[in-house]
Amino acid sequence: MSYPEPRYFGDGEMSASFRAASAPPDLRFPNGGSAGYLATGATTNGQFGLYQWNMSGARSGPDPHFHRTISESFYILSGTIRIFNGAKWVDHEPGDFVHVPEGGVHGFRNESGEPASMLLMFHPGAPREEYFEGLLTLGELDDEERKAFFARHDNFWIEEA
Repeated sequence: MSYPEPRYFGDGEMSASFRAASAPPDLRFPNGGSAGYLATGATTNGQFGLYQWNMSGARSGPDPHFHRTISESFYILSGTIRIFNGAKWVDHEPGDFVHVPEGGVHGFRNESGEPASMLLMFHPGAPREEYFEGLLTLGELDDEERKAFFARHDNFWIEEA
C-alpha cells in the first residue's frame, strides 16, 4: 500500500480548525442525549465525518442496519455501549474501538441505565448531520416517507436473527 496522490501543492498554510471542549452540543435529543459535530464532511472536503455521540441513561440507539456507501467507526469515551457486530451484541467500554466497513451489519445501544459517550466516524464524509437532525421528526413521517428518508441517508435495516 502506498500514499495517495497529492491533493495539495502549495507551501503550507494556516488552515487548522478548532472546537473547544466547552462548545455546546450541535443537537439535543428529547431523551437527554446530544451530538457534537466535531468534523463534518463539509469541513473535511468529504474525507470523513467525526461526531461525539452522548447518550443519557435512557435506552437508546439504532437497531441492526448497514450502509452501502460509508464505513462507520466507534470509539468509546465513557460508559458502556453495546454494539451489534453482525452476529451478536457486545458491551464495549472506554478505549474500545470498533470499525464497520461498508455493508457490515451493526447497531449500537446504551442499555446500561447510565450515561455513555463515544466518537462516531464516517468515511467518506457523508452529510450525516441531515440524518441526525431528521431523527427528531421521524415520528411525523408516514411509512413511505420514513422508508425514503432512510434510503436517502444510506440506512438499510435488517431483522435480527
